[in-house]
Parts: sequence; structure tokens; C-alpha cells
Amino acid sequence: MSLAATKGVLAEVLGPQEGAALRVKQVALVVLGIAALAISAKIKVPMWPVPITMGTFAVLSIGAAYGARLGLATILGYLLVGALGFDVFAGSSAEKYGLTYMMGGTGGYLVGYVLATVALGALAARGWDRSFGKMALAMLIGNVLIYVPGLLWLGQLYGWDKPILQWGLTPFLVGDAIKLALAAVLMPTLWKLVGNARA
Repeated sequence: MSLAATKGVLAEVLGPQEGAALRVKQVALVVLGIAALAISAKIKVPMWPVPITMGTFAVLSIGAAYGARLGLATILGYLLVGALGFDVFAGSSAEKYGLTYMMGGTGGYLVGYVLATVALGALAARGWDRSFGKMALAMLIGNVLIYVPGLLWLGQLYGWDKPILQWGLTPFLVGDAIKLALAAVLMPTLWKLVGNARA
């Protein structure tokens, strides 16, 4: 059976696939994923109208690469690290961190991270990460799953009379489109590289 026809996600086809070695690999991937999420949250790329943060790109890419279960374990681990007070979120700082930060304006987006990670993992397991078009659509779905609870949270927190869309959506659309295109190219390319390495 060709690799292209194999169901599953990248994390499942690379490295050990059974026994204790599989568990070690999974733990290592979770730790690496949490570190990647923390680092990417702090990366800001200059862009109009606001800088691009790479946190959502990492969330959605890890969901696609890890699958729903391992992705969920990773994102929950990341949120736990943040809840314990470590400075791992895009807007957190030494003065504002932990549960206080998480319950602020960013809370809904963090809920969306969980939903989007599971959704991307489920779609990737069905092969959506192996073509540009389907991966782009999966990323779009993931972004919607992040924004909907994020905007609902902002509305409930600050009031619906405030410019919620201007605060939490429209400034980020250009950057999200760029990240969507990047992931839509990256994931199918990684699958091709894996396939060539095993050919």
C-alpha cells in the first residue's frame, strides 16, 4: 500500500508505531508541541494593519500533524502550563499571566484553540492535509472555530455595544489569510517529502 493511500496523520507514520517506543514518541511530541506553541505565540511578524502572531498557525499545524487525540493532549498541556502562571501566551507578560490572563479578553480564543486543534486533527486523519485545496479549507474551518468563541467571549465580557469585530476579527484577517496559505502549502509538501523518503 502506498503512503499516499495510508490513512492517518504525520505523527502516526513517522517513528515508532507500537509498544513503549510509541509512548515515548507521543510524550516527546507533546512536550515539543507545547514548546512550539509557547515560542510561536511570542513571534510577531510586522504586517498591516497589525503584526502577525504565529500562535494560531502553530495551533492549527499541530492539530493537523498530530491528529485529534495527540493534538488535544498537546493543546490542553499548553493551556495547563499557561494556567500555572508561565508566560506562554501571545499577550501575556510578567505582570499579566496565568488564569487572570486566560479569563480576560483572550479566553474565548483559547477555547477556540481546543476546538480547532481537534477539528484539524480529525480532518487531517481523513486526508485533508495532503492537498492544497482541502488543507486550505481545513485551515479556514479551524480559524472559524477559533474566532466564533473568541468573539462571543469578547461580546459577553465587554458588552455587545462595543466594536467587537474591530477588536477581535477584522485587524487579523490579512495575517490569517497568509498563515492559511502557508499551512496549505506546508502540510502537503511534508507528506510528499515523507513519501519520497520512504519510496
